[in-house]
Amino acid sequence: MADSTFTPTGFGSLAIHAGHEQDPRYAHLTPIYASSTFVFDDAEQGMRRFSGEEPGYIYSRWGNPSFTEAEEKIAAMEAFGIRDPEGNPLRLKALLHSSGMAAISTMLLMNLKAGDKVLTHFSLYGGTQDFLQNLLPAFGISAVIADLRDPEKARAALKADPAIRLLYLETPANPTIQCVDIELLSKLAKEYGCTVACDNTFATPYLQQPFRYEVDFVIHSTTKFLNGHGTSIGGVLLGRDQEFMKTKAYKIYKTLGGNSNPFDAFLLVNGMKTLELRMERHCQNAMEVALFLDRHPAVAKVNYNGLESHPGYAITKKQMRHPGAMLSFELKGGLEAGIQCMNKLQMCTRTVSLGTCDTLLCHPASMTHKSVPAPLREQYGITDGLIRMSVGMENLPDILADLDQALSPTL
Repeated sequence: MADSTFTPTGFGSLAIHAGHEQDPRYAHLTPIYASSTFVFDDAEQGMRRFSGEEPGYIYSRWGNPSFTEAEEKIAAMEAFGIRDPEGNPLRLKALLHSSGMAAISTMLLMNLKAGDKVLTHFSLYGGTQDFLQNLLPAFGISAVIADLRDPEKARAALKADPAIRLLYLETPANPTIQCVDIELLSKLAKEYGCTVACDNTFATPYLQQPFRYEVDFVIHSTTKFLNGHGTSIGGVLLGRDQEFMKTKAYKIYKTLGGNSNPFDAFLLVNGMKTLELRMERHCQNAMEVALFLDRHPAVAKVNYNGLESHPGYAITKKQMRHPGAMLSFELKGGLEAGIQCMNKLQMCTRTVSLGTCDTLLCHPASMTHKSVPAPLREQYGITDGLIRMSVGMENLPDILADLDQALSPTL
């Protein structure tokens, strides 16, 4: 920030200014540091930097000024208004990754070893579920799936299996918008000595701050709402234990090589500056779209945590500023109706991903969750007629008009 002694009182101000340091050549915005390596004044300085005696950049896989601004901005937003147990403003350490999956991989591998287990719930992002159930077993690590909306089922799982060392949450979850109580589950996990991690991608730190509820780690796919424009791929891992994040977590991060790159970091920084404004418009539109779909004769069910009919409505009111911009809806006509709806869209965009300015629709069963076996998809509520929607910032009447004509039966 221009004056490091000034503390913003508003989230929007923080999103614009946090993490920024004046460029030595007085550029208004932090330049793209497109350099693989950084030079030393002399051999002794290089030795000090490698030993950790002197801060500074060495090699961009290990850190880069473009990464640093993005990391510090996200950390400031996730910690905004939160106090640590001593009453001081909460400080977090962030590591910027090449993708959300890279951040998840670092988090899992730095917390688990052979023989450990992860407790999580159904309806996770397809890539996360694939990693937990199909890749981690090769490392001797397995996943325990339970309906964590029921705290007694969570307690029973933790009590029955002392090998569970990590509780992994995603709320709202992809694509059913399932919500779980972060505070309750985090307290429960701590009773059994478990670490807690939460994927906060759908909510963003503007709508939800898991660190308020004693979560240890937070993950984002920065590709989504944080970037906001679909221009870069990225992920971030944040932790409250700064020493752990600077040592073991950093060691695994740089060894795995899942770091970001300067150009994507630059795009992310500039995208985050408008996060508050964008999310307000996204959320306003999403509420109206959910109400429209809930009344539409072609729609059997709407999954949106802002509707009182949604099982996560009360939890959402407790831990989120607003239900968010993500929803899904199931068509009465099943797969064929879903294909017809997707093909008839005229303004809204047919694509995977989420969080961009335009409204995006996809078919999870054949796209984002294709790797999940069909019986599990059905069990998790990911039916063949389910369509996921990231509600954009277009004018609301245009979104509704496009949906209405796409959902109307073909004559």
